[in-house]
Amino acid sequence: MIKDIYLPDLGEGIEGAEISEVAVEPGDIVKEEDTILVLESDKASMEIPAEVNGTVIEILVAPGDEVKTGQLLIKVEISDFTPPTTDEPTLTEETDQIVTPAEEKSSPAVNLYSTKKDTSSVDNVFASPGVRRLARELGINLQIIKGSGTKGRITKDDLYGYIKLQMAMSSESILEPQPVVDFSQWGNVEIQKLTKIKRITGVRLQQAWQLIPHVTQFDEADITDLEALRKEMKKEGAEKGIKVTFLPFLLKALSVVLREMPEFNSSLDDTNENLILKNYYHLGVAIDAPSGLIVPVVYDVDQKSVFDLSEELMDLSARARDKKLKPGELKGGTFTVSSLGGIGGTGFSPIVNPPEVAIMGVSRSTWKEVYDKETGEFNAKFIMPFSLSYDHRVIDGAAAVAFTSRFADVLSDLDHFKK
Repeated sequence: MIKDIYLPDLGEGIEGAEISEVAVEPGDIVKEEDTILVLESDKASMEIPAEVNGTVIEILVAPGDEVKTGQLLIKVEISDFTPPTTDEPTLTEETDQIVTPAEEKSSPAVNLYSTKKDTSSVDNVFASPGVRRLARELGINLQIIKGSGTKGRITKDDLYGYIKLQMAMSSESILEPQPVVDFSQWGNVEIQKLTKIKRITGVRLQQAWQLIPHVTQFDEADITDLEALRKEMKKEGAEKGIKVTFLPFLLKALSVVLREMPEFNSSLDDTNENLILKNYYHLGVAIDAPSGLIVPVVYDVDQKSVFDLSEELMDLSARARDKKLKPGELKGGTFTVSSLGGIGGTGFSPIVNPPEVAIMGVSRSTWKEVYDKETGEFNAKFIMPFSLSYDHRVIDGAAAVAFTSRFADVLSDLDHFKK
């Protein structure tokens, strides 16, 4: 018996659509609800399923054809075939290993994607327009996805599974492997092995960049009065053998703002559905050691004076460069500061250090002429440029601007640093 499959009523005032993909060929065996055609209209992309179990005997349309409601699309010879639903083991073609249906269901990630380089066109990938559009929005290369649908068809579930797998793999990168290039063909080269710290840091930074939706807010702070105070305290510190830099003042100011805006001093829990607000202020400080970037933690910043913090930073910096830091001194941070003020630069976008949700970057301060609205005159001010990168899942732009503005205000209130 032959079953004619017609284009159904697509609803929503859609009279017709374009065939974007034919998912079957004459002779293919299809099951009820298997996708046989993919259509795309000006309103949506949709899949047309088989209405019966059987064998495709004739296809009356082709990709690019415009079809209308009620038009004959495909002819299927109906069969009494019923897809097996038993738990009998099956032999996979790729591995020649016996796998039961239960095992296949419990481990879909095994063949979810392939890192094999595919030089064919993306147009040859078996996926509907809706899936292609979603892949473009998510930035996923369909050539590295192995479809779980009929005839290897890539589904939306495959894309979501790919993302889940990517987030779950904490120690491996599932990006396409970097192509091997022989740079010596253009001149002399030398190979320098990365230090262990740089390799570990590189992996963590890549994971943070991939998994956290980063946004960076740039701002400036007038630290003219603070610079004068620092010079006074620098003299007093020198008598005690303590070097007073700007960093202790920044840490103190941050502890004030973090107390007022606790979402910046938080972490998402393992479900990403709850925010853990921390009532302690342990700030990580990025240090450029010879072996690579190290971020020791200064604990209970809010409870320490500028001199206490200066002395502690001197100790941490020295031991970081001598590779004498203890593992426990690198844990428990709630917020991180990366200061390049002593080197230069006018601004940069630091990468959030998970599980924290924000990080501050500080660049070199310079003297600028600033207009005073009250006097109508320009005055020389010592201006510090800084940036705040944050996890947009937790913090929105308005909160970030409020944070940077408040931070600048705290830096101008010297009472915070005389305690």
